[in-house]
Amino acid sequence: MTARDRRSRFSAYAAFAVQGLCFASLVTQVPQMQKAHRLSDATLSLVLLTVPLIAGVGSVASGALFRRFGSGPVLRVSQPAVAVTIALIGLTGDNDLALYGAVAAFGLFVGAVDASMNAQAIAVERRYGVSLITGFYAVWSVAGILGGLWASLTNRIDLSLFTGFAVAAAVGIAASLATGHRLYARAEEGGGPTAEELKAAGRSVPWRPILVVGAAMAVAYLADSAISSYGAKYLDDELSGSDWIAPLGYVAYQVAMVISRAVADLAVRRSGPVRVVRLGGAVGIAGMIGVVAAPNAAAAIAAFAVAGLGLAVIAPVSFSAAGRVDPTGLGVAVARVNIFNYVGFVLGAAVVGAIAPLSADHGLRLAFIVPTVLILVVFATARGFDPVPVKGARPDSPAMERPVA
Repeated sequence: MTARDRRSRFSAYAAFAVQGLCFASLVTQVPQMQKAHRLSDATLSLVLLTVPLIAGVGSVASGALFRRFGSGPVLRVSQPAVAVTIALIGLTGDNDLALYGAVAAFGLFVGAVDASMNAQAIAVERRYGVSLITGFYAVWSVAGILGGLWASLTNRIDLSLFTGFAVAAAVGIAASLATGHRLYARAEEGGGPTAEELKAAGRSVPWRPILVVGAAMAVAYLADSAISSYGAKYLDDELSGSDWIAPLGYVAYQVAMVISRAVADLAVRRSGPVRVVRLGGAVGIAGMIGVVAAPNAAAAIAAFAVAGLGLAVIAPVSFSAAGRVDPTGLGVAVARVNIFNYVGFVLGAAVVGAIAPLSADHGLRLAFIVPTVLILVVFATARGFDPVPVKGARPDSPAMERPVA
């Protein structure tokens, strides 16, 4: 590899780190945002649902810009914009209209970064000729852990929301500006398939195995969305955790995911994908049961970690299974499976948000029962994670995977 490739790889790592830091810095402060704006649980649910919905728009819109400008310029613009928007959210004070606008902008730019940083990671993999995607997502999770710890510290020392967000934003902007110019240019990313080629290729990829693993993917992301969006609020409101304790549930969840994914590849090679997915589902259910039954914040934090250990393996193995039934070499099956992570994330925010306001004292506890029960889908679909390979297919790297928050 050339020095140019190494610089671009480092810049892509930086992009994943900035995204993980900014996302974690925001979602772990949901209880503080609700208090600052005096939002009802129903209104908060609508605010949180806005993010994945508009992120989907941002992702699609940025994809249209790639053909003309490449993913690098899109990432260089949208990533600092994400950092700016989290600072703006901290500045909204008690102005609800300003909050809605800032959250919508955050969602739009998050979607753009999501698509463009993945495109850069794909380009790096292509140039290196080996699978590197797990490393990028590990960086994302580690930065998310740091973001959650920073949120805990700011609450502990009683910093304002704006100050906490502004510091994280400043770090993100500085890292993005320092490394963005080293991302691959459009010509270096390589030409992608035309719309006609993708359409023709799509007809050769079977839908049934995609739907099977996609159902499990959606369930995993539904649970992930519930934990990411409402975990801190659950610890704060219903389990009477301190303000600085509330972000630690997300931190524990991400730490466990990093550990799990560090050994998941080896486990699949030794025991096969079906056993790994079933074990992941069992551990995930155990963790979610612990979340629902938790008598206090400490028990819930431990349960979030257990849930992370199990849920972490489902998405990567889903993409590997998709690669076995894709004879095109164009990532058509991977792109189809990727749809289900957005479906799960939106449903998670919507379902938990709809149930939580039903009970002032136990709304979130009741809401977490839904993803707990739905993880049973993983067991029903487990055999689909080892499909009969289609002629010409090869295991595909999870190039389109969205980071679990």
